[in-house]
Amino acid sequence: MGGDPSAYRERFFSASDGVSLYFREYGTRDDGPLPAILCLPGLARNSKDFDGLARHLAARGHSVVVPDYRGRGRSGRCKNWRDYAPARIVEDIRHLLDIAGLHRVVVIGTSLGGAIAMALGAMSPSRLAGVVLNDIGPDVAHDSGGESGAILRYIGQDHPVPDWDSAIAWLQELMPDLSFTTTQEWREFAEATFVPGEDGMLHLDWDPAIALPFARGAASGYDLWALFGSLTPFPLLVVRGGVSRILTEPVFRRMTGVHPTCRSMTLPGVGHAPALTEPTCLEAIDALLTVISGHQE
Repeated sequence: MGGDPSAYRERFFSASDGVSLYFREYGTRDDGPLPAILCLPGLARNSKDFDGLARHLAARGHSVVVPDYRGRGRSGRCKNWRDYAPARIVEDIRHLLDIAGLHRVVVIGTSLGGAIAMALGAMSPSRLAGVVLNDIGPDVAHDSGGESGAILRYIGQDHPVPDWDSAIAWLQELMPDLSFTTTQEWREFAEATFVPGEDGMLHLDWDPAIALPFARGAASGYDLWALFGSLTPFPLLVVRGGVSRILTEPVFRRMTGVHPTCRSMTLPGVGHAPALTEPTCLEAIDALLTVISGHQE
């Protein structure tokens, strides 16, 4: 790693069904007092989304692991769309914890990643040291005509574009309420979303079939409030985009009310989902990690 604590190593492992899964490791593993961090992306997102945050945390001495879920980024695609079901992804993440030697972690989860963090709280509580939920809560409206339906529609089909300017323009139209303010930030987001194809076009960096389990109800039937309740023993930070339609203000208030030590913050004017590299987000995450590090000493 060349002595740079913010650099990363690329690793692969095989899931229980043989799918090749990719993850990044940032920082060093010295078993010191600072907790390791597991960053979990959103539904169609990948490890590139967390590069800025991971470098920030690694430079402060944390070991950081960030996966690409099956069907996303550099991880393998599945032949059967049913193998993209949430339960399978949770199984992959629990396997990753063993492969990476992460015995106790702080999980930072965006959207679907936050739901996985809640599942880990119920299934593997001994592995958790704390949690950051980024713009996700136990109530998400799964209506076909609403925000979640719109997300599944754009995830469920490829959108080839000829160049990076076109990719940026499409993303700006699709998600105008993100916190990015510079051309460079939008370019990096585009590069985390698209990948060059053999046809000379840029293609979305996920298998559109990942939307099918969610569109066909495979994500329903879970008591997410019970899963959220499993986080009660752990230090928790909930981040909300001020104009998010995924984590609504009433759900956000209820979450902060039922968790006894919940920290919370809202980014005014930001939609789904905050990048977590906003200065106020970095400060809040650093503060939570300081508290957790003190508890571990």
